[in-house]
Amino acid sequence: MEDGTSKSPDYCADTTVDYDISQWDTREDCEVRQILDRIADKWSLLVIALLDRRKLRFTELRRQIDGISQRMLARTLRHLERDGLVVRTVHPSVPPRVDYELTPLGATLHHTIRALVTWTEEHQEQIAASRTAYDLRVAAEQEAAEKEAAERDALARDVLASHHR
Repeated sequence: MEDGTSKSPDYCADTTVDYDISQWDTREDCEVRQILDRIADKWSLLVIALLDRRKLRFTELRRQIDGISQRMLARTLRHLERDGLVVRTVHPSVPPRVDYELTPLGATLHHTIRALVTWTEEHQEQIAASRTAYDLRVAAEQEAAEKEAAERDALARDVLASHHR
């Protein structure tokens, strides 16, 4: 096999050291895209953040993640376990106790998530200001479009009324 070539047929990212984001494959079956889709969803990010340097039971995770359903948490944990980011330990007890923790691979991802959260915290005011400015601009554009449409309608009614006289 040629040096730098992946053995995986689904691998579709650039294999050189200096990568260009525009060279990333955007096909749905792209392995890199699939992994990013998995780890970048909000539930996975929250689970990984909560499991930093500690084990948690399913019920503890569910209690700490506002808005997640039992089904979605189970699905998220299964996917993270399949990807090798989380390990699930079942303890033989009644009722069975199940703990989840990050694998060493998952722990390396936590550092990246922490950097993303830090960036978000540092820029949240700028983002909020941009959102407000955008919403005001869009509302003003909508208002102007509605006013223009009303003026056209009034003009059309006047023209029709003058023809019927």
